Amino acid sequence: MRTTKTLLAALLATGLAGAAVAHDEAGHKGHQPTATEASGDHQAEMQKMIADMMPAPNDPASTKDFKKADMQMMHDMHVAYTGNPDVDFRTHMIPHHKGAVAMAQVALKHAKDPATKAMAQKIIDDQEKEIAEMQAWLQQNAKKDGGR
Repeated sequence: MRTTKTLLAALLATGLAGAAVAHDEAGHKGHQPTATEASGDHQAEMQKMIADMMPAPNDPASTKDFKKADMQMMHDMHVAYTGNPDVDFRTHMIPHHKGAVAMAQVALKHAKDPATKAMAQKIIDDQEKEIAEMQAWLQQNAKKDGGR
């Protein structure tokens, strides 16, 4: 439950960070939502997303495992920004890639199609390599100039 509350707070904060500009079907700028309207829309979207990720008793085992991986990834992606785009890119992509690995592991466990399993294994191999590369870069570069 604590993870869910933390995730909800993070997602709501993220949703409050920006305002959207409405466009009509022709792509023209229309009504620009107020901060209250935008935050309300984002809050509702975030709440629905979290509700959709919560395991339900009648979910198949694979769905429960995918939802668990999704929730963990969303929780882990709540990382403070440093103002350094090189660092921020990596510190936010690492948990994203770890989430992809977790989802691929669920596919390996539950999928029946050999092509799905092969793709899942490729994702694990590729993402783990990229995670290691990003972590190594951070070890060598993130401390330079105070991380900026």
